[in-house]
Amino acid sequence: MDINFFKSKLESEKQTLLSELKGLSRQDPDNPNDWQPAAENLDILTSDRNEVADKIGNIEGDAAILRELEPQLNDINLALDKIEKGTYGKCEVCQAEIEADRLKANPAARTCKAHLNVKLS
Repeated sequence: MDINFFKSKLESEKQTLLSELKGLSRQDPDNPNDWQPAAENLDILTSDRNEVADKIGNIEGDAAILRELEPQLNDINLALDKIEKGTYGKCEVCQAEIEADRLKANPAARTCKAHLNVKLS
């Protein structure tokens, strides 16, 4: 397994995710693994219900995107940590080697194909 290939791919994906996250959220200063939607300026006339609804809709949309991006970033950070510790590429369920094609498709994969649908915390 070419660890440098996977490390480079993970670092590149991490930078892309960080860029996306910074565009729609802010990092919790007390927990760097937690991102929160950045509230838009809601200092608008409350008599304009449509404008208020649009702003709230944007925040809710950002929160939905955030719920997808944040776990991806955390998995990437975990994979990079495993590279440093020498445990990268091992299934978290059975400790078998994760298949190369699975890692190429998802370098942050935490399980082998046999345990693909196992929920990990």
